[in-house]
Amino acid sequence: MANERTFLAWNRTALGLVTAGLAITQLLPTLAIPGGRRLIGLPLIALGVVTSHRSFSEWVANERALRMKAELPPSRLPLLVSSVITLVAAVALVLAAIGSR
Repeated sequence: MANERTFLAWNRTALGLVTAGLAITQLLPTLAIPGGRRLIGLPLIALGVVTSHRSFSEWVANERALRMKAELPPSRLPLLVSSVITLVAAVALVLAAIGSR
């Protein structure tokens, strides 16, 4: 059951990333740099797509390992998600600082 809950949690995260990316690209006021909203929003949407796909792949690998009573394979998904969010947040910080001048 824990594997399924983890899978569902990653998919909620993916859905949140896609939703945030769409909201940023469509609803955020125009920034000082043309394309700034897309520069922030599109990576989040892409990360949501990758997160959803990887969560399924990891669920399958974990199910296989559990059934064979083997060690669970390591996951790089947390590193990927946190790295992209950190990068996007840094870009947003720079764009917000430029826009406030």
